[in-house]
Amino acid sequence: MPENSKKMTTLRPTVIALAYDDLCTFEFGVAVEIFGLPRPEMGENWYRFAVAGIDEGELRATGGVRILTEGDLSLLESADRVIIPGWRGPDAPVPERLCEALRKAHARGCQLVSICSGVFVLAASGLLDDRKATTHWRYIETLKARFPAIRVVEDVLYQDEGDILTSAGSAAGIDLCLHVVRRDYGMETANRVAHRLVIQPHRDGSQTQRVSRPVAQLRESQRLGQLFDYLHQQLAKPHTVDSLARRVGMSQRTFLRRFQDATGTTPARWLLNERLLRAKDYLENSRMSIDLIAEQTGFGQTATLRHHFRQRFALSPAQYRKRFAAFSL
Repeated sequence: MPENSKKMTTLRPTVIALAYDDLCTFEFGVAVEIFGLPRPEMGENWYRFAVAGIDEGELRATGGVRILTEGDLSLLESADRVIIPGWRGPDAPVPERLCEALRKAHARGCQLVSICSGVFVLAASGLLDDRKATTHWRYIETLKARFPAIRVVEDVLYQDEGDILTSAGSAAGIDLCLHVVRRDYGMETANRVAHRLVIQPHRDGSQTQRVSRPVAQLRESQRLGQLFDYLHQQLAKPHTVDSLARRVGMSQRTFLRRFQDATGTTPARWLLNERLLRAKDYLENSRMSIDLIAEQTGFGQTATLRHHFRQRFALSPAQYRKRFAAFSL
């Protein structure tokens, strides 16, 4: 998960969402909800948001909706980030003027984000050649066949290449957009946005798209929800499969199956990810020593934190703090 800039705490990044005829309503709504909704509780530095219409006149959207946009592709000239909320379909041609506008925006440092089938717009522009990207599992084989220069990553929720980010289908777009907020403003702000949306604060981009089935029973789902709350509050403590299974009143076998169903990953991997995110937040937003951060996040030894942190972020904790801390060292 590359990170290439300090959090945007003093500027208001300009986010432009694309709109087009046959617009994917849900994916577009995700972009509006995350970046376009006024959030006075966030202060004066929240995103500036606008919509750029690719096509002229009234645009049709999925579900019988019709919209009119006030902006056009000229908005991309001043965008800090462009959101491509789906596309008409993998077989639908992408206008060259749109490709050219995206290439120009990217060349001057604009970050590009696609949700679901929006990856086909980036693919058509050539900006994904020799880069990693993902999309909805239904489109994976089509993307690989039509754009062999792209290193398609299968069965992940989203792929972060720093300046270009791509997500799997629909709801994974929420995960990706929250990931962007987390990079820009930190974990606490992203968690507040997630809380307002009444969704899980974070799902790691590497989690599987193909969760086979939901948690089978409401009672078990509620118990797991309480367990997640407990673990977020007790990351510093040691946890085992046995202790967690006993806490929710399940056998180890049932617990592992239900946990996998609910999260797409194992308890150990989930805990590692949450601990790394907490450590990252401490490094960015506190002056806590790295030794204490290792203790407070459940890694215990600084060497253990350093090992896992470098594996995930390709930087040591000290290097990460020097580059991304919100305060002056």
